[in-house]
Amino acid sequence: MHVRFWGTRGSIPTPGPGTARYGGNTSCIEVRSSRGTLVIIDSGTGIYALGRALMASGAKGLRGHILISHTHWDHIQGFPFFGPLFDAGNEWHIYGPKGLDQSLRETLAGQMQHTYFPITPDQFGATIRYHDLLEGNFEIGDIKVATQYLNHPALTLGYRLTADGASVAYCCDHEPYSRGLGSGLGEIAGQDLRHAEFMNGADLVIHDAQYTAAEYESKVGWGHSSGEYVVGLARHASVKRVALTHHDPARDDASIDRIIEGLRADVRAAGSVLEVGAATEGEIVELKPSQARPSEPPVAQFQATTSLEPALPERSVLLNISNSSTAAALSEAIRAEGICPVFFSNIEDARKLIAKDRPSLALLEHDGTHIDGVMLCREIRQTEDDESLPVVIVAAQDDAGAGDAAGVSDWLIKPFSSSYARTKIRAWVLRTACHWIRAAIPDDEEQRIASLHGLNILDTASEERFDRVTRLATALFDVPMAMISLVDSNRQWFKSCLGVKSKETSRDEAFCAHVVYHREPMIIPDALQDARFADNPLVTNDPRIRFYAGYPLILDNGSCIGTLCLLDTRPRTLVGTELQRLHDLADITLQEIRRLAS
Repeated sequence: MHVRFWGTRGSIPTPGPGTARYGGNTSCIEVRSSRGTLVIIDSGTGIYALGRALMASGAKGLRGHILISHTHWDHIQGFPFFGPLFDAGNEWHIYGPKGLDQSLRETLAGQMQHTYFPITPDQFGATIRYHDLLEGNFEIGDIKVATQYLNHPALTLGYRLTADGASVAYCCDHEPYSRGLGSGLGEIAGQDLRHAEFMNGADLVIHDAQYTAAEYESKVGWGHSSGEYVVGLARHASVKRVALTHHDPARDDASIDRIIEGLRADVRAAGSVLEVGAATEGEIVELKPSQARPSEPPVAQFQATTSLEPALPERSVLLNISNSSTAAALSEAIRAEGICPVFFSNIEDARKLIAKDRPSLALLEHDGTHIDGVMLCREIRQTEDDESLPVVIVAAQDDAGAGDAAGVSDWLIKPFSSSYARTKIRAWVLRTACHWIRAAIPDDEEQRIASLHGLNILDTASEERFDRVTRLATALFDVPMAMISLVDSNRQWFKSCLGVKSKETSRDEAFCAHVVYHREPMIIPDALQDARFADNPLVTNDPRIRFYAGYPLILDNGSCIGTLCLLDTRPRTLVGTELQRLHDLADITLQEIRRLAS
């Protein structure tokens, strides 16, 4: 992998003689795989020069991908000045975390309103597609991308890119979860340990280190790390090389030199072989394949591009907060996210609510004397043996050791801003809310849709020859529901459906869309135990699918247009020759479709 730094400064651009060496442009990184896949991380002012370089190369039909860590000004202010966005024939995919109130597209467009900028996004000539991201995994060509929420006052994603036998992790902006670690004190545990695991074994880690440990004490809550914290994590995670970035705007080149020399001395004294340096504008790093296979970060294997809008329906957050002003502030933050706050006073009430409502998060106050949230967390863990319910302790200071022993997921340290609380709440709720993966789009999608529409079967009336198949299916397999599902561009439509009232559903919700993508039978014995479907609306609401078996319907030209599928409200599977019987019924269905088209 080829990595180039185009912007390394934090907060505000600081061009001038004092910053000429390490650079004055704000965050922007270019990554290329050996096959030429182009990924740009962040679009601070550094992206302007990158855009000019791409256009000067004379390449036509540029195709690239821009990963936005978050939408604070210094990470997006170069976006309107990125020249390749204005050239027709170019194609750009823009990825980033959905903001608290707006989509990624709306947020980026906000800085191009008439009041601030003379050109609107409508004047971009390139084809631009926007993708709101969650914590999880996805692929960009030959590059595997893992995402993980960082600790910042805005919803922020760290990115780990793996290709060509090497990996690079980008974590900007991020603050230690345990505030003692920012000052160089304490053990790596809890969410800080999880953060270290995200960068485990990486060939290069590009990490925010705006402050020193001494400076951090007066910058708590600002959302940035100290160099000492980053180096400690990198050593723990067996990282090969660290490039410290997001240089403070008040820091000149000589100051950065002194910080780096101090950190290198600490590394040598510890007997570590970790390479430590400061990210330098214009620097190029070629990452050669590791002899060992690159380690994968322990991120939940959810599709990071899963649609966000259905992810928070009827979600609730449990609260045990005695301080009235803190309770009011948290309640307001939760409601602002479209989630329902539910207060409880004792462990018995908590257990009833957990069993009944499957809450996404619990916020517990702790002061060590009047209210013991850590003990309450321990009691909740005795209810939730699998520790599936995240528990965040609200306190004046954290106690990582006691928290880990009790099963605490995270800490919300007082005082906190409304935006910081909302960001932390949203990140934890999204982690638990999105056990639902939307199927990928097949490579032959254009031909597949054309073949389906060419049959002239969509939205036609019910026919006995198809209804006979679904009746036979329910009888043969002893299931209450069977369907002939045809997967269109944005929906699945049922030519025949027995036991289901609806004639169509969203494609995002469709189990059958997964069969269409993989072009092979799919059996789900229990949807509630499958990360792809556990929170799918067709599982959590009517028809409450638990068992699914789908067989692909593939036309003679190779296009997979849908499935014949079986559904049940109880877990089960297919045994013996049952899969062959489903195959036979799918063949009968295809014969009838061919007759319909002839």
